[in-house]
Amino acid sequence: MKITRVLLTKSYTGFYFDDQKAIKHNAQKDGFLYLGNPEIEGFKGIRVPGEAISIQLVLEDGSVALGDCASVQYSGAGGRDPLFLADDFIPLIEREIVPKLQGIDVTTFRDMAETFDNLKINGKKTHTAIRYGLTQALLHAVALKRHMTMAEVIKDEYGLSDPITRIPIFSQTGDDRYDNVDKMILKEVDVLPHALINNIEDKLGHRGELLLSYILWLKERIVSHRASTDYVPIMHVDVYGTIGIIFDNDIDRIVRYIKELGEAAAPFPLRLEGPIDTGDRKGTMEALKEITRRLDESHIPVEIVADEWCNNLDDIRYFADNRAGHVIQIKTPDLGGINNICEAIIYCKNKNIGAYSGGTCNETNISAQTTTHIAMACQADVCLAKPGMDVDSGYMIVKNEMERVIALIRSRNE
Repeated sequence: MKITRVLLTKSYTGFYFDDQKAIKHNAQKDGFLYLGNPEIEGFKGIRVPGEAISIQLVLEDGSVALGDCASVQYSGAGGRDPLFLADDFIPLIEREIVPKLQGIDVTTFRDMAETFDNLKINGKKTHTAIRYGLTQALLHAVALKRHMTMAEVIKDEYGLSDPITRIPIFSQTGDDRYDNVDKMILKEVDVLPHALINNIEDKLGHRGELLLSYILWLKERIVSHRASTDYVPIMHVDVYGTIGIIFDNDIDRIVRYIKELGEAAAPFPLRLEGPIDTGDRKGTMEALKEITRRLDESHIPVEIVADEWCNNLDDIRYFADNRAGHVIQIKTPDLGGINNICEAIIYCKNKNIGAYSGGTCNETNISAQTTTHIAMACQADVCLAKPGMDVDSGYMIVKNEMERVIALIRSRNE
């Protein structure tokens, strides 16, 4: 089976690109927009529409394999690749990559993904978004050739023994952190609410009082409106390093505050993502390692999730080896080729570190569906509902894809 044609189109994502640096510096919110000047190179405003590049690989039998090149909401921050705009990168793909795809045989996913993930142009790897979308399309092509799901391809090629089953889904509220919680409670989402605590003035509070109040509200909301006491979701809040900012990166004060949050959340489990960001990889790793150690030694029942500066496969191994967090977010677009997602989940599980198959609200339905297959095949501990920030669309895409995959595999087995 050969690839006969490659089609590229400019696409839009399920959310927007945001200048994280400007937002952390208290950019003023105006409705859905932010006022002020952007601080990260390439941004024409603090919030700009998210873009992707859709790749269609037309195969010899007329079937079409799909992949979407997408990048994270906070592009250009935390050591990530720069802003990904379709008009800037379509010409490069057409010139440098399409000729290498047309006419080649579809072989195995691992071989093809390794080749294109490591492809260099002028001595440098291509943008993570390009590798992300292209390897999605290659996985889909192998699945079409072999007449099986993408999850089954991954399980087979990586020699995984666990059955392909449902895994917990994590949904995010975006800035609508109250009404969207109600949607999550109604749908009994496994992990909630993310809450987007990316600003001190309006969301965290200079002493952490706003987040503490929110955690107490969240607990009361779940208890008051859940259909059954059997519904016990995990609370997972992303604070984007802002706790470190308000406490001047003082680990003692940070740990005391985290303990207070855990007590407020009880009896629900609490995960805290990115409590500190020192502005560099090593410093952030060491700080998270120390926070994790102290929480464990003091038996404080809060799990730390590593995110910032833990971007690619090498970073994930580095954080996992040092136990810099109880759970590591595998931010799928940041890893480039989706083969690295497989490797990252497997590595974390072998190290007894939680594997959170994440990503970004700024993806597409195609990338969300593909990475759901990977999360299921590798049995990640949690999978992000994406794209978008409205709860319903992302949860629908990921949940429904899981159910379709399970039903199809079950029907074959029967």
